[in-house]
Amino acid sequence: MEYMIGVDVGGTFTDFTLANVVTGEVTNYKVRSTPADPSKAIIKGIVEMLSLNNVDHSRVGYLGHGTTVATNALIERKGARTALLITEGFKDIVEIGNQTRPSLYNLSQEKPLPLVPARHRIEVPERLYQDGRVYQALDTKTLLERIKKIDQHEVDSIAICFLFSYVNPEHEKTAAALVQQVFPKAFVSTSHEVVPEFREYPRLSTTILNAYLGPVMKHYLNNFRNSVKDIKILVDPYITQSNGGTLSIEETIKNPVRTAISGPSAGVIASAQLGKLAGFLNLITFDMGGTSADISLIENGTPLVSVERKIDGWPARFPMLDIITIGAGGGSIAWIDPGGALKVGPESAGATPGPACYSNGGLRPTVTDANVVLHRINPENILGGKMSIDEQLAQTAIAKEVCDQTGLSLLEAANGVIDVVNANMVRTIRVISVERGYDPQDFTLMAFGGAGPLHAVALAKELNIPRVLVPPSAGTLCSLGLLLTDIRTDHVQSKTMVPAPSDAAEIKSIFDQMATEGARVLDKEKVEPQNRSFQRWIDARYKRQNYELMIPVSPDEFTADNLQKIITRFHETHEHVYGYSRPQAEIEFVNFRLTAVGALPKAQIKMHKSRQEAGVQTGLLETGKRQVYFKEVNDFVETSIYERTDIFPGDVITGPAIVEQMDATTVIPPQVVCRTDQYGNLILDL
Repeated sequence: MEYMIGVDVGGTFTDFTLANVVTGEVTNYKVRSTPADPSKAIIKGIVEMLSLNNVDHSRVGYLGHGTTVATNALIERKGARTALLITEGFKDIVEIGNQTRPSLYNLSQEKPLPLVPARHRIEVPERLYQDGRVYQALDTKTLLERIKKIDQHEVDSIAICFLFSYVNPEHEKTAAALVQQVFPKAFVSTSHEVVPEFREYPRLSTTILNAYLGPVMKHYLNNFRNSVKDIKILVDPYITQSNGGTLSIEETIKNPVRTAISGPSAGVIASAQLGKLAGFLNLITFDMGGTSADISLIENGTPLVSVERKIDGWPARFPMLDIITIGAGGGSIAWIDPGGALKVGPESAGATPGPACYSNGGLRPTVTDANVVLHRINPENILGGKMSIDEQLAQTAIAKEVCDQTGLSLLEAANGVIDVVNANMVRTIRVISVERGYDPQDFTLMAFGGAGPLHAVALAKELNIPRVLVPPSAGTLCSLGLLLTDIRTDHVQSKTMVPAPSDAAEIKSIFDQMATEGARVLDKEKVEPQNRSFQRWIDARYKRQNYELMIPVSPDEFTADNLQKIITRFHETHEHVYGYSRPQAEIEFVNFRLTAVGALPKAQIKMHKSRQEAGVQTGLLETGKRQVYFKEVNDFVETSIYERTDIFPGDVITGPAIVEQMDATTVIPPQVVCRTDQYGNLILDL
């Protein structure tokens, strides 16, 4: 393997990282996304990037891809036509849910429309006890009759979810075999394979999501693989999963729902790696692109993981990096609500037509337009000069859509757009930190994405975060993260028990069984034994609690003498998360989780050369000056402009200043000091 490529598809731009694993050289590239067919931008970018760097396509030994196809298909309701087979008497649980409400006192809150219409929910005569024993045998004759009544022209995918199938999957297996006989071309998704856990509604919801996305992802990934072959890249691509790992296309097609936050997860993985090298283990990651902002938290070098997530309003129960996404990006549209209040997002101008200043037909004002009017972004061009900017179009859009409706001046309106979008992002950072027992003052804000470094200092000041870290290739960090991850496959088994020393052997047996399953997947992924490792967790709770905490465990604790260590760790974790613990209370183990990891080759993160080593005789020189608006002084200020490639380790910049690079712009307000470390990170001390 000589070259590795990472490709991250965003709503506005598609980002690329090319890494030479022999020399350690890393190159970044960026093109406009093609939302109608994301693979067009991918292939275009790969061909252009390899040509610019004189790399023959046959020398590429690894291609990693972070995709938003699954998420977009769900949000836009462009998934497969799906039917559901469910235990008789339970078909309406799709709409009943679990009685939780996203907004308890909002009487006008609308629930998401079911992905499976009532006419395609087929009740199946069968029933199991909670321990897996058969109460009512599966009536295969009736099942076949009801399956055959489904119009084959109306269904592309079928989800199967029976009560307690996570304990005994035989009824689901039989039903799946019968479905394949009647619908040989249908995508079939069974709950015991997708999420073999207790709690029927999240299990049902996740299985439906998987079925709904299956045909879409299968079509896209197969086309993507063929397109890659057409340009003479000889390796099959790997697809990033929501857990921060990666899997082959074959394994991804089986569980496409696990790619729901594929792209953003790669950014978190890269942040953790860069943070460790820079000496910052506690990070709040802030990834602001063209369409959305993705925010996560890394504690002691480890990203937080959650199994309690919703995707477009639907519960999805599988391990995901704990990332909160909001509609706040450079392309987020500013608008005035009926009450006269200024709002920003969640609607985005996307790649087409994009912000007004892109001269691509966009007429509505966006966050990018506001930044252009304030001269925070270069008002003439971006992407290293490859893309021109029309400041007049940005001014016209803001004046027409905001100023004319509010009486605000152009300057007040542009500044207001920035204030509103910043407030939205501050609230989200509080959710991921303060509301979960973390003090933002103990963290560093890692800012990346094309727009992240523009807004980072304002957010950090509002939250009393002491510093901001901007990595070298901030706008393409997610595509770099695709080259820093490993193969990861998750496994789970539900088994409720009040742990006692006598249970240690059973716990060990459960984990051994899952390790065997994980090893089978790693066999398929051709991972050598010396490159394999296994991570383990137990979901635990106080007896009669309704929610669990994931507690990391190790194999040497599965003994009668060491089991108490897990229990003690649960009490400590509960104290940290909720502010109290009950050491005398009984606890329950509920789910046992294992992740099988296969180590992959990785891009190198090298130290940057000093000025002397690079043969540069001059000190830090600015490339120009321009008038930039800073809220700190409520006026335009003559500001030094620097090019990122001219900055070397040890350089210090005192604001006001702007640092420009091909993929991002960093704003350094007055009184903020920016220093550069040995890895080329900009560290802004507040």
